[in-house]
Amino acid sequence: MVLLLVPKDSGGGSPTIGNNVMIGAGAKVLGDCKISDGCIIGANAVVTKDIPANCTVVSVNKIICRNNRI
Repeated sequence: MVLLLVPKDSGGGSPTIGNNVMIGAGAKVLGDCKISDGCIIGANAVVTKDIPANCTVVSVNKIICRNNRI
């Protein structure tokens, strides 16, 4: 189960999820944030801010960006 939560008093909209995003079990996406294309949200991670493309999130907003160069 994934929890997408928008507090009423925040005045914000709902989270925006891009293409090819994997969201692990128990992850929480809170408030008006954008998860860009190609991201991975780890199990039980908490996301409260925008995540750049092709990044991984673990724990609470711990962002690990991947370099796509070969």
